[in-house]
Amino acid sequence: MLALTSVRFGAVSISWIEILSSIQKWIRSNEEALSLRENIFLQIRFPRAILCIVTGGSLAIAGVLMQALFRNPIVEPGLIGTSSGAAFGAALYLVLGTTMKIDAGEWTLTIAACIGGVIATILVMMFASSEETGKSSVVVLLLTGIAINSLFMSGVGFLSYIARDPQARSVTFWNLGTLSGASWSAVWVVSIVCGLCFLIALRYSKALNALMLGEEDALMLGANITMIKKNIMVLNVLLIAVTTAFVGVIGFVGLIAPHLIRILIGSDNRYLIIGSAMMGAILLTSADLISRLLLAPAELPIGVVTSFVGVPIFLYLLKKRNQYLF
Repeated sequence: MLALTSVRFGAVSISWIEILSSIQKWIRSNEEALSLRENIFLQIRFPRAILCIVTGGSLAIAGVLMQALFRNPIVEPGLIGTSSGAAFGAALYLVLGTTMKIDAGEWTLTIAACIGGVIATILVMMFASSEETGKSSVVVLLLTGIAINSLFMSGVGFLSYIARDPQARSVTFWNLGTLSGASWSAVWVVSIVCGLCFLIALRYSKALNALMLGEEDALMLGANITMIKKNIMVLNVLLIAVTTAFVGVIGFVGLIAPHLIRILIGSDNRYLIIGSAMMGAILLTSADLISRLLLAPAELPIGVVTSFVGVPIFLYLLKKRNQYLF
């Protein structure tokens, strides 16, 4: 119902009759007969609503995985550098892309952001790994992630400083998150990646339950700790890098959604992953609707809305519901 409300309302309201008519014409491949409002629904509102659902689910799943991996309920999925790396990659293209003659068509910004996110995470893994064993402890991984995040965000700040006004505005707007560039190609890419990662994450749910008991207990239960860490990190990189590359940096969804589901159904990752994906989709769809209606016909960056709503919820959960934290 929330998604249906989202596709109806915005700068231009679309009636149910127009929505049904556009779907019928689309099915019949009679897109030439579409009216302006029907085109707005099919080419803008509909893909945006789906991308919003999938992105919210992806961020929430990544949040569950990272919180279970670090055994810490206040870990954001971008803590290991993926989000800041993607932000730096996007800023580098927006500010210096023309000078460096980088152009891959409409996918250039997406590719630059995705590469930045992957590079940042690889750096975290490299610096967190022990030279003797090649393994990395959770604490060292966490501290290295914080350092790499600071490094790349400093890079974003420097690029914003040397950018011209239009470029600086583009960097700022992208770093605050936006779904205004939603398209069917973006929907397909993000949906396929999210769907595969969701299925793989479910396979690791029991291993994550064991890991939450502590690494020593997980080893006694037969879990391959090193392999679990690497695979969970890969899943997180795929989820965050791909979604961030298409919609920019969106905070708090991956942090708040698992908390809310944990209150409702507990900390069993077999159910937490599924429930958090649904809650993440609900939260981001609600935030997107607010961002489009609050200052209509202007649009607020969705990251602003998630932060304004997410911070009070997080503080409330931290103060009043700490008995639900593991």
